[in-house]
Amino acid sequence: MELTDEDVERIVETALAEDVGSGDRTTAALVPADARCRAELLLEEPGVVCGAHVAAAVFHAVDPSVRIDVLVADGTAVTDVPAVIAELEGPARAVLTGERVALNLLGRMCGIASLTRRYVELVDGTRATILDTRKTTPGLRALEKHAVRCGGGANHRAGLYDAVLVKENHLRIAGGIAAAVASLNDTGGVEVEAETLDQVRDAIDAGVGRVLLDNMSPEQVADAVALVDGRAQLEASGGISLATVHAYAETGVDFVSVGALTHSARSLHVSLEVT
Repeated sequence: MELTDEDVERIVETALAEDVGSGDRTTAALVPADARCRAELLLEEPGVVCGAHVAAAVFHAVDPSVRIDVLVADGTAVTDVPAVIAELEGPARAVLTGERVALNLLGRMCGIASLTRRYVELVDGTRATILDTRKTTPGLRALEKHAVRCGGGANHRAGLYDAVLVKENHLRIAGGIAAAVASLNDTGGVEVEAETLDQVRDAIDAGVGRVLLDNMSPEQVADAVALVDGRAQLEASGGISLATVHAYAETGVDFVSVGALTHSARSLHVSLEVT
């Protein structure tokens, strides 16, 4: 799921409408209309930088004359902090009005990228790829999935529209794995959720290309890997944490999906300082 200019424009427009509304009363009252300033965007704690260009889009949306020089590329790990990741120059009113929205988006994206990097490092040396999920902040999925990629993870499906994933409630309504898969035209690109080894066996017999092993222990996942024996891709999912991710990756699964990348990531401390 690539982050497009249209995605950024839509998100920024909505965020500014929420925060600025009819106008920035404090800035309008205190800052002369012709005042200009320079400022720096700072990362205040170690982490992976992500979203400086989105912050720049916020200031440009407030006033296109604001100049932003991004100094640190997305995906860069920073340990020496505070670190200047972008420099701004332009109308002071625009800088102050856009400050909070820019920092909210930047901090959120840096937090997701940094948490993803920790998961990716923990599975290094295994065959497993860290995946995100659809457990994203409504309206911010494009940003958050971009941040996962900046952290070294990969995106699962972008939404309901771009892949078939047959989950537990689908199976209950459809009458089980065999019946559900039989209703689909192409099984090769289908992923089916399985909670037991019997369901894994049913999915393989039905010819699916990928099985999601839901809420299984690492030992159960290892049994599933042996059972499947390369006949389909396997994805471990469900409650996987920093403490357990390596154990899951060691089983030999192809993917480990982690909802926490987006639903539990802490925003990093970022700031804007007028210089």
